[in-house]
Amino acid sequence: MKIHEYQAKGLFREYGIPTPDGQAVRTADEAVAAAEAMGLPVVLKAQVHVGGRGKAGGVKVVTKQEDVGPTAEKILGLTIKDLPVRQLLVTPAADIAKEVYLSILIDRGARKAVFIGCADGGVEIEVTAKEAPEKILRLEVPAAHLATAKGLEFHNFTAKLFSHADQAAQAADIMAKMARLFVEKDCSLVEINPLIVDGKGKVVALDAKVLLDDNALFRHPELVALRDMDSEDADELNAKEEGLSFIRLDGSIGCMVNGAGLAMATMDTIKHFGGDPANFLDVGGSSNPKKVVTAFKMILKDPNVKVILINIFGGITRCDDIARGILASLEEFEVPVPIIVRLIGTNEAEGRALLEGTELISAATLEQGATKAARIGGTA
Repeated sequence: MKIHEYQAKGLFREYGIPTPDGQAVRTADEAVAAAEAMGLPVVLKAQVHVGGRGKAGGVKVVTKQEDVGPTAEKILGLTIKDLPVRQLLVTPAADIAKEVYLSILIDRGARKAVFIGCADGGVEIEVTAKEAPEKILRLEVPAAHLATAKGLEFHNFTAKLFSHADQAAQAADIMAKMARLFVEKDCSLVEINPLIVDGKGKVVALDAKVLLDDNALFRHPELVALRDMDSEDADELNAKEEGLSFIRLDGSIGCMVNGAGLAMATMDTIKHFGGDPANFLDVGGSSNPKKVVTAFKMILKDPNVKVILINIFGGITRCDDIARGILASLEEFEVPVPIIVRLIGTNEAEGRALLEGTELISAATLEQGATKAARIGGTA
């Protein structure tokens, strides 16, 4: 689950991580009042669940009171990566002497929590990671140790980010607090970009990004209350209600698969053969044909989809029930793109028999299905 920057900074304050004051507002008038109360200059920051806010015009420094209202109006009128801006964070402008990147996340390959640091922080951190990967520092920490780690244990790491011992010590203390936040709130990411040194030599979290593990939200009703439905993809939310896992992507090949691991493998195979998936969609392990109908509707909302690849490996899921769901979809509404179907596993013979006589394209293997999908999708 994503939360806004101002909400993440609230968690930072709860754990003693230094971060600037700020006020979330929804109107230009509220922004004017907030800026007047805290004093200029201020920064107006769009609160949306996407990156690239600054490049999209969603982050502006304002030095004159008469410019606050018009600037706020302009930002509130933006749509950034398909998400309308409905809130702003008004925060004092910082005096930045140095900025670095710092985060903690789960490295699933290493099966450990990992701190990531870079002495070159700021908006171009992705470019740095690509062009100068040697500048990216890693520190693996055993999960059992995160909640009790002390700042002193991180000093060797932060000394590589800050040349001044006092600043390195401040950053090490922040790392210990990030680790405790990460564990106690069941986070999947805690990121500060940038972590700055201000004009007084104080290390401050100028930005804040926190991602929460959906699977642990039952333990944190206070965090569930932070969810902003207006800033989340409506299809993804509807999918959860229907028992599906769905994420919209940028490609042209719609994917319908049972099982998250098989869905990832399907997407990887499509990419391998030159195609681009339009979505991640896991219909789960049940044998409910209605899920297939819902899945079709979600996929077809994307006008970029040129072909649909259905890849089913039946275990708990029965291939004949998937076939019935496909037939029900074709009866209920028009599917204007080709459909490639691979059915294998429980009741596969029955499922294939049900689909005989249709215009569906059969695939014996995932490789065959992915190759056909890439060819029809126009990317191979």
